[in-house]
Amino acid sequence: MILEANNITKRFGGLVAVDDVTFGVREREIFGIIGPNGAGKTTLFNVITGFYKPDKGRIIFQGNDITGKKPNEIAKMGLLRTWQIVRPFLGMKVIDNLLVPMYVKKGIIGGITEREAIERANEILEFVGLSHRRDFLAEALPQGERKRLEIARALASEPKLLMLDEPAGGLTPTEMDEVMDVVRKLRESGITVVVIEHNMRVVMGICERIMALNFGRKIAEGTPEEIGRNEEVIKAYLGERFHVGG
Repeated sequence: MILEANNITKRFGGLVAVDDVTFGVREREIFGIIGPNGAGKTTLFNVITGFYKPDKGRIIFQGNDITGKKPNEIAKMGLLRTWQIVRPFLGMKVIDNLLVPMYVKKGIIGGITEREAIERANEILEFVGLSHRRDFLAEALPQGERKRLEIARALASEPKLLMLDEPAGGLTPTEMDEVMDVVRKLRESGITVVVIEHNMRVVMGICERIMALNFGRKIAEGTPEEIGRNEEVIKAYLGERFHVGG
């Protein structure tokens, strides 16, 4: 397992936002987390990436205990989330949006030249399907392309595991398909992906395993087919009319 979360609990006063959740993510898989609003999904992301310290439990990334580490320390180890990447600099060109995190991670002194950085940025833009937008201002991009730019910015920091918080949120069906293609390519390139997503077509279409949360507790884990037929998941989130592929 590249990521292990063991017995994670997070409280806010009398509210238990995450309640004794345990799960593991295999290297080079796409792992989904679903659940209704208030289920604890984003809080769990925040605990794993260091924004919140758990009240109980341990988090292991690539064999290292990262429990309680600061977000920037965890990011340097290769675990990033799109939420923690600052939103695109709207007044800057698309390619410049990638150069900023590159210099933050390595810097010219760290051994990467400007030419090398530009070459790498162009490769990433090609990877996410935005090479034709490299010289556009970020503010000129439609929502779907901004989502892909956000992923590209994260890739500029060379993640080993990327946590995506609703990458398809607010997108058209065509834009969703484009984001799904990028996520699949992330896995093919060797990057592990953990994704929170409300759109079940997206979750069922890209995830190899899915964990369902409700009221902060893990209620199910399995393949998309198993989750789609789990009565507790259907009752809590999917609705009685849901079925796999529908």
